[in-house]
Amino acid sequence: MEKRGHVLVLTYPAQGHINPLLQFAKRLASKGLKATFATTHYTVNSIHADGVDVRPISDGYDDGGFKHAPSVEAYLESFKTVGSRTVTELILEFKNSPSPVDCLVFDSLLPWALDVARELGVYGAVLLTNSASVCSMYWHIHQGLLGLPVKPENLPVVFPGVPPLGFSDMPSFLAQPADHSAYLATIMEKIECLDQHDWVFVNTFEELESELAKAMSGLWPVEMVGPVLPSAYVDGQIEGDTDYGGSLWKPNGDQCLNWLDTKPPKTVIYVSFGSMAQIAAKQVVEIARALQGSNKHFIWVVRESENDKLPIDFISSIDQIGLVVAWCNQLEVLAHEAVGCFITHCGWNSTLEALSLGVPMVAMPQWSDQPANAKFVEEVWRVGVRGKKDEEGIVRREEVERCIRLVMKGEKSEEIWRNASKWKENAKRAVSKGGSSDKNINKFVEVLLKGKGKQT
Repeated sequence: MEKRGHVLVLTYPAQGHINPLLQFAKRLASKGLKATFATTHYTVNSIHADGVDVRPISDGYDDGGFKHAPSVEAYLESFKTVGSRTVTELILEFKNSPSPVDCLVFDSLLPWALDVARELGVYGAVLLTNSASVCSMYWHIHQGLLGLPVKPENLPVVFPGVPPLGFSDMPSFLAQPADHSAYLATIMEKIECLDQHDWVFVNTFEELESELAKAMSGLWPVEMVGPVLPSAYVDGQIEGDTDYGGSLWKPNGDQCLNWLDTKPPKTVIYVSFGSMAQIAAKQVVEIARALQGSNKHFIWVVRESENDKLPIDFISSIDQIGLVVAWCNQLEVLAHEAVGCFITHCGWNSTLEALSLGVPMVAMPQWSDQPANAKFVEEVWRVGVRGKKDEEGIVRREEVERCIRLVMKGEKSEEIWRNASKWKENAKRAVSKGGSSDKNINKFVEVLLKGKGKQT
């Protein structure tokens, strides 16, 4: 007999979006719903998740997606047109089965999916893959609280529930709107119709963004359901759930863990800038020299496309001091007791993972929501420090080394570690049985298990 309550979860096909959407699907399946995960043809074979059915849909570029599109605008438009049709076909395919789709949960970069849900008479729920605070900034701009582009006389910008933001603290889509017009248009389209969704889920937890939760109470419909991480790293409610299950790259797993096993606790620097950030060649050189000068062990994830930016002598000079890999299982590395510092771009997934595993951060944001996340890391959650850029926009070697010292030894380090431990416990509590996020997920599951999902 099929499970009652069927959720189709639709993702944008980038690593930082697949991870939380797939993990949310697994979480829903573990609570008794039937979960189907829809992703593009060229990513579908990379997805392997227990308890979740995986199905392909099209974005119009089935051989490779975004990199085959002539522009961001063209890709997003194609995904809207072709994606709407193929997601509709998938939902209709289930219509006469023992388990028709009751709810479409979709990625926040795919706002057109709400129209699909409405047309087919199923519930529509969005999962926001930024922090609630960053999403609220876009919401307030939509409300007319701030005009774009931001003028110097309007700085610092003050949003309810968010610390005052300077120009360098704002998401790049707001700080330089002309440079990111296609993404900004998609984000604003999503924000404009938030109140039309049946649920607005966000990958965060109430304790983490408590001031924002108070400020937005009654104004903005949001259910905090995070951190959406593999269960083994937080609450242990899902047996055997040790990774996301959808890596687009082959991780260098055993090599990293075996290497870490030989290092003392809290002595290793882990460096990664995620799956999308393009790091300036000058910045890569400064990081390399800082790692060499730190006299500390390190693991550095350098994607193959970025390899040529490393100094010529770097790999040959690090010997047993450091390890450079093309990709790794970040959760396994962050959870290892040898790791004492995470140099990060502050993408929301990486930030949440570090918070949930209690690892202090050196923040080096690049674009999108990362500058705002870095602001919170340093000044609100106080779990790290942010590297200061020079007039060229580069964090120089001396500054990177200064940040590493602050995080890894001395009085400031002790305070940062205390705060990191506190947030680790708070994150675990939120998703454990009876926690704030767990309750919010249970409310949603209960509606669908009662068979109230279909509206027509």
